[in-house]
Amino acid sequence: MTLTGVWKEVVGQERQIEPLQAAVADRAAMTHAWLITGPPGSGRSYAARAFAAALQCPDGGCGHCHACTTALSAAHADVTVVATEKVTIGIEEVRDLAGLAQRAPSAGRWRVIIIEDADRMTERTSNVLLKAIEEPPARTVWILCAPHAHDVAVTIRSRCRIVSLRTPAADVVAQLLVERDGIAPDLAMESALAAQSHIGIARRLARDPEARARRDQVLALATEVRGVGDAVLAAADLVQVAEDDAAAATAERDAAEKAELLAMLGADSGTIPPALRAQVRELEEDQKRRATRHKRDVLDRALTDLMSLYRDVATVQVGAEAGLLNIAHEGRIRELAGRTGLADTMRCLDALSLARERLASNVQPLLAIEAMILALRPQRA
Repeated sequence: MTLTGVWKEVVGQERQIEPLQAAVADRAAMTHAWLITGPPGSGRSYAARAFAAALQCPDGGCGHCHACTTALSAAHADVTVVATEKVTIGIEEVRDLAGLAQRAPSAGRWRVIIIEDADRMTERTSNVLLKAIEEPPARTVWILCAPHAHDVAVTIRSRCRIVSLRTPAADVVAQLLVERDGIAPDLAMESALAAQSHIGIARRLARDPEARARRDQVLALATEVRGVGDAVLAAADLVQVAEDDAAAATAERDAAEKAELLAMLGADSGTIPPALRAQVRELEEDQKRRATRHKRDVLDRALTDLMSLYRDVATVQVGAEAGLLNIAHEGRIRELAGRTGLADTMRCLDALSLARERLASNVQPLLAIEAMILALRPQRA
């Protein structure tokens, strides 16, 4: 089945999104709360927006009318999208949404509220949301997104209809890059495999030579770190790259947000009255949390890339028929597979997994990365 209209970019999920399409076509199949789950890059956020657009569209998601285009871009008056860039979703944000949910749609057919990264809600935040979704108005729809149903409080997920997406096949992602972005087929497939079918990352790798170069630098850690000194320097470099990336991604936006707040408060002359300093500090704390999440995400992606390399090494060592994910690094993979054993590879994968857990638990990044890279060094006989 070929997906069309608003659904055409939810690639590789034809069967998975059938409940969403059925709910659009038949009001009897509709429910007031949905939870769309799926691994990173599966397209759960896009599926949520496509669903919202289809609900607003008179033709069920044609993809080109005003309702569709504004809903997909989060510009529709009755489609609200919360996509946090901080470590957690704040309780005040959800309180505001709960109030919004009580209003009838102003122009569309439904009031749709999408919460991306619903797994980032704290317990207190989840309790506020629970009260809002237990008895929603007739034309309000909640759409939550999370990697897995168990990442959301049981009280929330028990009140939602769950739609589980899967990781799309690499060739499907590659074909999307070719058709939509004009990427050469070989590069599209290389990027799709390297991204492990994460659509957004595959697009960035395919379109940005610098992104590919940064990834190559990360993968080189598997073979270029020989001693403690190398490990310490490599860890410092990796953490610095993450900090620089976070600063570059947030600095301009932070400055614009602060200038806008000061102008709104009438304090853009340079001196901030004492009575307004609390609001400025609150904004700065939010911006700091956003930068922290971005840095953590960059480091986690680097660890995921390294895990994919060691997965390839293990594939070669056991003689499995599965293809390599990092086809541009086949020489490095085979060299590493030849001079180490499967036990070494498993030890390195365990070290990478432990580092990811430590970062998620707010361990100081430099310490976590140093310990991980030290564990990747070749072991003495």
